[in-house]
Amino acid sequence: MAYFLGLTFLAYLLGSIPFGLVVSRWLGGPDPRSMGSGNLGAANLYRLLGLKGGALTFLGDALKGALPVFVALLGPGPQGAWRDAAVAVVGGAAVLGHVFPLYLKFKGGKGVATAFGVVAALSPWAALTLVLVYILALAQTRIFSLSALICAWLLPVAMGLFAASKAYLLLAGFLSGLVLICHRENLERLFKGEEPRI
Repeated sequence: MAYFLGLTFLAYLLGSIPFGLVVSRWLGGPDPRSMGSGNLGAANLYRLLGLKGGALTFLGDALKGALPVFVALLGPGPQGAWRDAAVAVVGGAAVLGHVFPLYLKFKGGKGVATAFGVVAALSPWAALTLVLVYILALAQTRIFSLSALICAWLLPVAMGLFAASKAYLLLAGFLSGLVLICHRENLERLFKGEEPRI
């Protein structure tokens, strides 16, 4: 138990690392919190710094979700439902760190890439399905946020199809709701027809 409690805390701290800010400074760009959409996510970094900035931000944010989950899956501890629940808590902590980062006064990103990293570590097939959905949605709509919202809505479905664990399904529901809540301003703009396209 102490192992997973410590890992949960470390997952939160890792999730709190603002890779969007790190990447922007590394590439000599502006503070993404004051430019574009004001978000630290890959979509805003793509708008500000191009494909390289967006890709590096997505990779960093996804890895900080995937790495603690991999450690939890491979580390010591009992097997079965209890372990699934503990692993799910670790994954949830990483995403909460991204959304409410300790290092930025709890004002972070929207959790899409970090949640994807968690899902990829738990169920690669579910993650692949969501990637395909995202690509198709983006090709049709040309709107980053709408594509992410569609994937968020479908996340519990994808996890239910490819993962037998009830704990993972509950985590998927939690992550889906969290991402949707974080996109409430995007939803308002979508309803008004004001959300920017690529």
